[in-house]
Amino acid sequence: MTDHGGPPGTGPANWGQPAELVLDATGTVMTCTRSVPELLGGSAGELRGRELKSFLEDPAAWAGLAEKAEHGRRSSGLVVLRRAGGGRLDVDVNVFALTGGGEARFLVWLVPAVGAELEDELGMRVALTGGGVLTSSPRAQQRLDLLHAAAVRVGGSLDVARNAEELVDLLVPVFADLGAVDLTEEVLAGEEPGELTADTSLRRVAVAAGEGLWPEEVYGLGERFPVGDVEREHLRRKAVGIMPDLGGLRRAAARDPRRSRLTLPEAATSFLILPLRARGTVLGAVPLWRNGDRVPFDRGDAALAEEIGSRLALGLDNARRYTRERRTAEALQRSLLPPPVVRLSAAETAGMYAPASTAAGTGGSWYDVIRLSGVRAAFVAGKVAGHGVNAAGAMGRLRSAVQTLADLDPPPDELLSHLDDLVTRIGEDEGHRAASAVDFLHGATCLYATYDPVTGRCHIASAGHPAPIVVRKRNRTADDVELHPGPPLGRGTEPFEPAELLLEPGDVLAFHSGPLTAMTRNTERDLERTRESALSAAETDRPLRDVGHHLLARLREHDREEDLALLLARVDRVPPEHTAFWQLPADPSLVAHARALASGQLADWDLQELGFATELIISELVTNAVRHAGGPVGLRLIKDHRLVCEVSDPSQSQPYLRRARLSDEGGRGLFLIAQLARRWGSRYTPGGKTIWTEQTAEGP
Repeated sequence: MTDHGGPPGTGPANWGQPAELVLDATGTVMTCTRSVPELLGGSAGELRGRELKSFLEDPAAWAGLAEKAEHGRRSSGLVVLRRAGGGRLDVDVNVFALTGGGEARFLVWLVPAVGAELEDELGMRVALTGGGVLTSSPRAQQRLDLLHAAAVRVGGSLDVARNAEELVDLLVPVFADLGAVDLTEEVLAGEEPGELTADTSLRRVAVAAGEGLWPEEVYGLGERFPVGDVEREHLRRKAVGIMPDLGGLRRAAARDPRRSRLTLPEAATSFLILPLRARGTVLGAVPLWRNGDRVPFDRGDAALAEEIGSRLALGLDNARRYTRERRTAEALQRSLLPPPVVRLSAAETAGMYAPASTAAGTGGSWYDVIRLSGVRAAFVAGKVAGHGVNAAGAMGRLRSAVQTLADLDPPPDELLSHLDDLVTRIGEDEGHRAASAVDFLHGATCLYATYDPVTGRCHIASAGHPAPIVVRKRNRTADDVELHPGPPLGRGTEPFEPAELLLEPGDVLAFHSGPLTAMTRNTERDLERTRESALSAAETDRPLRDVGHHLLARLREHDREEDLALLLARVDRVPPEHTAFWQLPADPSLVAHARALASGQLADWDLQELGFATELIISELVTNAVRHAGGPVGLRLIKDHRLVCEVSDPSQSQPYLRRARLSDEGGRGLFLIAQLARRWGSRYTPGGKTIWTEQTAEGP
């Protein structure tokens, strides 16, 4: 093969070569093709980090070009460049807005306004061959058209496969009869490209055939294959290779059939391979073939292919980094969410997370299921105000705060008030930092609901979050819960108003993250599908896991601008015969009676093995209530897959665990309870407090 490192010459002779830059949102140069330093003067390193407007005779011209590009996806005009080494240059500029998020915001294409009399000279120079200049104006014009089309079509997407498809669709059949794009697995996964070895695998991600179908004798779309020794060495040299005659390659392939599958379509007569490289690493390659009596590839073709390939490589590298950013955000988001399926006494739940189509929409939505005391459960849904990795981290921070507050077991409206205070305090403490948590938490929404399977009562409060859907199993109706959401978190100007529902076994609640702003058609479609799935879950005994899988598959049928978190909960009831309640006066002599009541109930439930520990727990808790709180004292036992013991009194003074000294006469009761029970705690009630313990059938 013949290596070709690019068109010869530097300086003004190359000013006609299209120059391309990628800018961020501020108009600062992130990267550029090698023709840019020749155009502007200076080196590539000196250009990076500078604003493009600093090179313009009229710096204000950039603002108009950028604004027009953002609204119409493209703008163009004539500007005057001030070269770093001195002098002025009239330049035609085209600005394209890059969609899909990430730091790269603009693609800028610069071509000196050399005048009509020089355009043909430029076209012929671009069409240089190994021995001189082609005099075919149509061919030169065709190559200029390809360069222009490449600037418009190639590299602007943040989807790796889409960039590859755009390239082969552009080159075939105008430039080649067959074309493909082969990329390393690291690029496709969004990872940093590794060292190129003979065992490096490439995957064919795009193909195009000028006539008919893609030939079966060479690797097809989606196939994976090792790069091979010869190709590896050529790619490592990072130079375009051309083979005008395939006779020698066919003779070599007779000794190595694998090479025929790699590079030899039956109809091909010449071959060009273009390495795709960015930031010093190889991303893959573009193999191109010409068939029949078509003019073989030459050095001019190699120069043109390299110029176009540089655009693709730049776009692929941006897409690769974007893919990595998106997958990182999604992975972090999923790791911070609870398991998709949770089975509690209170409900069967299934959670779903549907990421956004771009990294710019991923990282804000979440849900949670929290086991509370007394076989109760909390259901949570929320959405933070930003996206990306930082938003996912802020979401995890908010979820941890909710879990911590839920452990104190306050009513939903009170919990949201504490959460609102927390977000406000974070804003005061961290508001001076750049990209601080307050940027994502301020304005976040959260809905918190508690459900008691003993009474069937569900209490809900919302901080700026849309109400859940409730589906009644008895009459097969689906309605939004009547709820008056309070302000989003950090904007507390009014109290949060709770709502109460009475649920029956089999009723379904559907919580969703919802949009932070106005509803869109896509959001309405997602919610309608959620409503349909909730109805299906209430009408049948189909496991929620299966319902959730089906719903998630439907949600993934369409792209979405924002991620979506959903939680389905099919509630249940604890049978009345599995609970027992007694109310006792504050009389120390009744402590023994309380033990006897509990012992008899455990015998009825066939839980005698828990009798000794339960009697000790009740004795300590009832004695403390009688001594320190007065009466009446409530005693409740709940039989579940664990035994729950609750003692209530009219005092809101909370107990705490401490280690008693040898000289102390008391202070050992809670320490004893902590040894006998698997879990224990205390929660406030409207009339005082309740201390609870949990034991399993196997003991602590």
